[in-house]
Amino acid sequence: MEQIKQNHVEVNGLKLHVAEIGSGPKVVLFLHGFPEIWYTWRHQMIAVANAGYRAIAIDFRGYGFSDQPPEPEKGTFMDLVGDVLALLDTLGISKAFVIAKDAGAFPAYLLGVLHPNRVSALATLGIPFMLPGPNGIPTHLMPKGFYIARWQEPGRAEADFGRLDVKTVIKNIYILFSGTEPPTAKDDTQEIMDLVDASTPLPPWFSEEDLAVYASLYETSGFRFALQVPYR
Repeated sequence: MEQIKQNHVEVNGLKLHVAEIGSGPKVVLFLHGFPEIWYTWRHQMIAVANAGYRAIAIDFRGYGFSDQPPEPEKGTFMDLVGDVLALLDTLGISKAFVIAKDAGAFPAYLLGVLHPNRVSALATLGIPFMLPGPNGIPTHLMPKGFYIARWQEPGRAEADFGRLDVKTVIKNIYILFSGTEPPTAKDDTQEIMDLVDASTPLPPWFSEEDLAVYASLYETSGFRFALQVPYR
């Protein structure tokens, strides 16, 4: 992984953390979800670079080592689309293959729909094609205690997460997201973090080293923007 170069690129008045490996005219851009960062794509980046492509992964604004926007609570998916466009322009990239997972699929879909001339091809994991908006995700069909519905409530996730250190929050989320059922609180007195037994080990594919990296980046950024986009 030491082959991956990391730096900051200024776009739209903010410095985005950018990881890159490989060279050549064909570019693959990786977009992360939550609670993820550029590091999510480290293995795929190396494989893509070995196949002859230039691989780029970013921390979205407000995530990891990228700058926080001045008003995180006003953030939208369009801010992320604008940052991706500005990054491509700054790096002199006319088109990119875009690969996204989880909530990173939303800005990827928007990019493909609104700026098809900048996208060579688009692939996503975890989220079927849909555009964000009031009717994008049918939250009214979700159980009352469903984690997305809970995290959409201003202040609720902040209070829930705030009881624990950042590393434990990240660990708990990955344990929950690796279960057989979507995280859902039983009633209004139970919070999402309460669903995890403290003795539950990490998933076998997620090492303590991985956890330390994720925790270090979220300790830097916090969850303020990450709860606004995608959840609110």
